[in-house]
Amino acid sequence: MLYNRDLSWLGFNLRVLQEAGNNNVPLFERLKFLSIFSSNLDEFFRVRYPSVVAMAQLNTKNIKQLKHNDTEQIADDIQNEINRQLSIFGETLMRLIKDLHKINIHLYYNEIIKEEHRNEIREIFLSQVLSFIQIVYLDSKSSATFMPENNRLYFVVTLKEPVTGILNHAVINIPSNKLQRFFVLMPIDSVEYVIFIDDIIRENLAHIFPGKEIIGVYSIKFNRDAEMHLVDEFSGNLLNKIDRQLEKRDFGPPSRFLYEGTMPSYLLQFLAALFNIEQEDMFPGGRYHHLSDLSALPDFDKGLKYEKQKPLSHQKVLNSGDIFNLLSTQDILLNIPYQSYNPVLSFFNQAAVDTEVTHIYITLYRVAAESHIVNALISAAKNGKKVTAFIELKARFDEANNIRWSKVMKQAGVKIIYSIPDIKVHSKIGLVRKKKGNKAAFYAILSTGNFNEITAQFYTDHVLMTTDKPIVRELLQLFKFLQKKNKSLENNNLKFSNLLVSQFNLNDELFKLIEKEIEKASKQQPALIRIKVNNLEEPKFISHLVKASEAGVDIRLIVRSVCCIIPAENITVKRIVDRYLEHTRLMMFGIGEKTKVIIGSADLMTRNLYHRIEVCVPVKNDALKQDLIEYFEIQWKDNDKAVRLTTDMQQEPVPQEGELVNAQQSIYTYLQAK
Repeated sequence: MLYNRDLSWLGFNLRVLQEAGNNNVPLFERLKFLSIFSSNLDEFFRVRYPSVVAMAQLNTKNIKQLKHNDTEQIADDIQNEINRQLSIFGETLMRLIKDLHKINIHLYYNEIIKEEHRNEIREIFLSQVLSFIQIVYLDSKSSATFMPENNRLYFVVTLKEPVTGILNHAVINIPSNKLQRFFVLMPIDSVEYVIFIDDIIRENLAHIFPGKEIIGVYSIKFNRDAEMHLVDEFSGNLLNKIDRQLEKRDFGPPSRFLYEGTMPSYLLQFLAALFNIEQEDMFPGGRYHHLSDLSALPDFDKGLKYEKQKPLSHQKVLNSGDIFNLLSTQDILLNIPYQSYNPVLSFFNQAAVDTEVTHIYITLYRVAAESHIVNALISAAKNGKKVTAFIELKARFDEANNIRWSKVMKQAGVKIIYSIPDIKVHSKIGLVRKKKGNKAAFYAILSTGNFNEITAQFYTDHVLMTTDKPIVRELLQLFKFLQKKNKSLENNNLKFSNLLVSQFNLNDELFKLIEKEIEKASKQQPALIRIKVNNLEEPKFISHLVKASEAGVDIRLIVRSVCCIIPAENITVKRIVDRYLEHTRLMMFGIGEKTKVIIGSADLMTRNLYHRIEVCVPVKNDALKQDLIEYFEIQWKDNDKAVRLTTDMQQEPVPQEGELVNAQQSIYTYLQAK
């Protein structure tokens, strides 16, 4: 049986929430974990929850076999778990607010404003906030002229006309997206005061509605379905289709209506009818919504964050000064963010100006808003090099940024290849071609994470740079395939024997490696499978792992988020949540010198293995293989931030037997020693 993926994901978000309640974590990092929890939940309601509700309404027996195979029960379980976690969230937040008070930071939170601050708040409102306020009076025609945007904050205000006594309702925006969510007020007796923009507006409603009696004020927020429903066809301009869909995304159907719990039922029903909100999409909340903004709370330089960890330099890259000369003699493995991302930037920056470089190929999934890598590609094109960039337009929530960059690159002379409507290209690969006399030399870069120097500061990933001829040859074949106008996966003659590429050979090769371990176990030989991924959900892969465990293969899994395999004899599953987001995809089959070590872009999900182009690569260099094995083993020993999944899919701390091991700190120390 498989465990439900959404319940599993909620388990991961609970683990994030637990870090917010961990007194050993610096105070402002705990607030950040609350922010991440809130942001994750918003995305869940935009991306997953509409499917949960739709599945619950289906009357069919043709549904995947699940541990909970009653889809209505699953929906109830999900709602109950969300409500339970939100209760924990509220309790944790109140504790953190008290902890702020202990260090002389007072966040006004659902309380009476001190008289000393009232004039200051009014001045802020009149001079900074009021110009952004927009008022919409609600009536039966409002739904046709006004639609609250996704993740924007609003007040619903009930007003009483002074003469007639008639009640009216109005919506006003809370412009936190235009200004800021928090304002710092005048200190009192050495205490720093901070106030939500929400409360600045609440305190000054009389300036917005002069002469009217304010009966009630209630905060609301909408999450809207974020899925873009594109026609699966090859004809038409995909860029224009996505551009048009993006304009509609923030006005999609409501997937969650979050409202202040004190709102009277008659007003709630009025809003539900007005904005076409289903009962199952209505969720009561507190006075303040969108608490992902907590990460922006001023810290007044009190030093209550993680101490900054300077990324380690790759000494040989640093000493060489020419990354291509160095790659001609050895492979390079980077462990991000413990090691500096600068060699990746150097790879593309040097390629842009090297007179011997003739071609650059790259796939781009999520790039930084101000990307040095994309700017290097633009410079390379302007310097006369042939630059080919494959842009994935369907990278969720990054579509607009990718479209923007694709237009800029195209204008600069970069050859842009857009994605296929029904297949995402999620691989993170690059290739540089240089002239070497009458011959060509190729330099490859393959990563488990995006070519994004911003996320590289807090995502853990592996980057391999190599000149291995079989690997670069197959990468070049793949790039040529991606440039075809009709990228038909059928009747193509592409064969991969070094790279593992989804849609081609990835699944078969992974299944063969599992079978080899099963064969070892059948001969009473040590058999071991170690896998670290973000998500493990694909039923066939899970079935193979279960088969291996039943044959006696020791299976050790580190799965950050969705995990649908249920721990059993010979199957141990752990999850690590710490200061860096665990993002590496690392698979190891076997024990000792013959261990097959693979890194790549693919999570073990149906979407990755069957509906995307993913690239994984075996690490051939023995020293680099050993580094990756040690990397996994350090994480496996973590008894500080790791939890172990139980047979009923609960999370229990890893027992602290012996010394305390924090994997992220230990990996940094290990790499520092090298």
